[in-house]
Amino acid sequence: MSRTPLHPTREQIELPMVLDCLSDPIRLTIVYQLAQQERVSSELCCGDFNGLAGKSNLAYHFAKLRECGVMQTRVAGTNRFMRLRREDLEARFPGLLDAVINSAAKDADRLQLLSGCDVVDAESN
Repeated sequence: MSRTPLHPTREQIELPMVLDCLSDPIRLTIVYQLAQQERVSSELCCGDFNGLAGKSNLAYHFAKLRECGVMQTRVAGTNRFMRLRREDLEARFPGLLDAVINSAAKDADRLQLLSGCDVVDAESN
């Protein structure tokens, strides 16, 4: 049994699935935080989001983001590292991810995107 999670190909990423996935506040927060960390590190570990929700709840949201093609998960030992599939999303839906992230940044306080989510500073690792 392979431990590598399944990801859709670029061509299999569908707009309705992506939009539905990003409509959830927790998943939007995960995407927002991944985008914020791209300047420092392209990946975050699933444990970096522990302040956002419980482990099983996060696992569910990570799977949804992976299955719709927004995020890629890499397994290294017992760790799972996530990154945005920015190139694939940009190729399929130009400007969509940036528009979502910019909109989320403008509404971060109202959406409470930062509260309760203590993402570890990748430079300190």
